[in-house]
Amino acid sequence: MSLIADTPKPPYYAVIFTSTRTEGNNGYATTADRMVELALQQPGFLGIESAREEVGITISYWSDLASIKQWKENVENRVAQKMGHQHWYSEFKVRISKVERDYGAEFER
Repeated sequence: MSLIADTPKPPYYAVIFTSTRTEGNNGYATTADRMVELALQQPGFLGIESAREEVGITISYWSDLASIKQWKENVENRVAQKMGHQHWYSEFKVRISKVERDYGAEFER
């Protein structure tokens, strides 16, 4: 699996989650893996990219706003959100934006 999501031709939507973590794992890694597994099964899910240093940035891509709303209301995702608020994140922000254009460089190998 590539670290960069293979998204379709725009338009589509990006959910940008930025966060700073609390100390310790407290089940975070297992839950994060499960959320990706569940998202892959969600209608409208297009892909995900994630990086973590001092600030974590996870961007998930979706075909439409209704799919994002449905994902936010997923029961397991709601439990993970609650755990994040209470245990995993000292600070976080969610932003949703419409991707109207994308491009990338093709490299010769």
